[in-house]
Amino acid sequence: MTRTNLNTSVGDWVARHPQTSRVFESLQIDYCCGGGKLLEQACRDRQLDPQQILLQLEQTIDGADEPTNDWLNAPLVELCDHIEQTHHAYLKGELPRLTEVISKVVNAHGESHAELPQVGQVFAELRAELEPHMMKEERILFPAIRQLEQSSQPPSFPFGTVANPIGVMEHEHDNAGQALAQLRTITHDYEVPVDACNTYRAMLDGLRELEANMHQHVHKENNILFPRAQKLEESRARV
Repeated sequence: MTRTNLNTSVGDWVARHPQTSRVFESLQIDYCCGGGKLLEQACRDRQLDPQQILLQLEQTIDGADEPTNDWLNAPLVELCDHIEQTHHAYLKGELPRLTEVISKVVNAHGESHAELPQVGQVFAELRAELEPHMMKEERILFPAIRQLEQSSQPPSFPFGTVANPIGVMEHEHDNAGQALAQLRTITHDYEVPVDACNTYRAMLDGLRELEANMHQHVHKENNILFPRAQKLEESRARV
């Protein structure tokens, strides 16, 4: 495996060393939708010292003792199952729950916190995008990827190449990423107001957790599953 360095994309860093996602999260460096950016440029964009961040990443890798799944080499069927059972299942439970929590907070604190109605609106738009997005992946794209891996000959898909639905999914990931960034901005990095009740705190905690889970979710698709599926399809076509 090529050594990760300043000229390695942030998406590749997390793909090879999943534990580094914590560092990127803390620095607010986008490793999912923006995963193609090289580490050095990503640091400079955030006005960070690339060498210091490189050292921090290497220390994180050296200090890691928990096992991590090797999604770069695991079967694509297994990765699709993992995304559905972990990230999709999380969203299917969390999106309705957060909808109720946000509604309660807006009703109780909307007059004293003018930004809250916008939080509700942006979240509603995010949910309206994510729910059909997951359905398209589960009914169209993931079955195609499973079929692709399990077939010795290139399958014939009604949508042509897997690159077509992948392009749509990546565009929708960008939209979701923008909505999450907007929620972080509106809430001032999820800062808890002095007059916040427990429900208000639960809303901010839920939004922060949603953002982190979505970053992992999109990273696994954009930077691992999708490129591997396209590469596999290309290799099948050459047989």
